Amino acid sequence: MVVQAGDNSWMLDEIRSVRGVRHAVVLTSDGLLKVRTEHTDTDVADKLAAACAGLTSLGRGISDEFGTGGEPRQVMVEFDGGFLFVREAGDGSRLAVVTEAVIDPALIAQQMQMQVLQIGERTLSTPMRKS
Repeated sequence: MVVQAGDNSWMLDEIRSVRGVRHAVVLTSDGLLKVRTEHTDTDVADKLAAACAGLTSLGRGISDEFGTGGEPRQVMVEFDGGFLFVREAGDGSRLAVVTEAVIDPALIAQQMQMQVLQIGERTLSTPMRKS
């Protein structure tokens, strides 16, 4: 089950059900938490969202320097005890998943892609802010 203030509480059910997934969140590009699974405490989800925004910013800088520029499509970090995956999930949103160490990274990435397509990028998009 997913905990959120809005009516998208079903958003992360399928990705959370994948064996080895510990946490799943949807965040805005500037690191604000939009959706979290009930298995993820609010403090953990907020820290994860902020960290993922930082990683995405680093990816953008690398893309500008060494690629053709623009937003990174996916960032993956392997650490002792697991993985972190962050991918685009609509304009201005990211889907982040933390897993255990014993998983198939390709399966997680594929499931994240399917989750975003199933939900629809429009649902996950963050409206542009007016200055």
